[in-house]
Amino acid sequence: MLAKKIEKVTSSVKKIPVKKLVVSKSAHSDISDIRRLNPGPRLSDAVIFGNMIYLAGKVAHKNKGKSVTLQTKEILAAIDATLKQAGTNKSRLITANIWLANYTTAPEMNAVWDKWVSKDNAPARATVESKLLDPGYTVEIMVTAAL
Repeated sequence: MLAKKIEKVTSSVKKIPVKKLVVSKSAHSDISDIRRLNPGPRLSDAVIFGNMIYLAGKVAHKNKGKSVTLQTKEILAAIDATLKQAGTNKSRLITANIWLANYTTAPEMNAVWDKWVSKDNAPARATVESKLLDPGYTVEIMVTAAL
């Protein structure tokens, strides 16, 4: 009975023609188009591909174990520095992912974020609570930006 209902629904759905996607050889990228900033054995500080930069998650090494405010300020300064190294800035952010060790600290982190973020160019953003790699870290932020 369920199969007949599914068949009835699917047969009534308008068929949408699908065009074949053709990619010209000149539009095809290869690994030589990938640029890595400060590569290490485990990760790169950032990866540039096409007109985008993808930053690794940043934590506050100098302010480890200190307040969310201090950690967030350090992280955002590090993001600014990496974006500058790539020739772009926070006004070109596309996405931001923020991990907090304790979500009750979101207002403290947001107070710093709101002063820092480009007001007319805020990125799409997700903020979640998560256990971070080390208990001394209370914030981690990862962004992508256009060059």
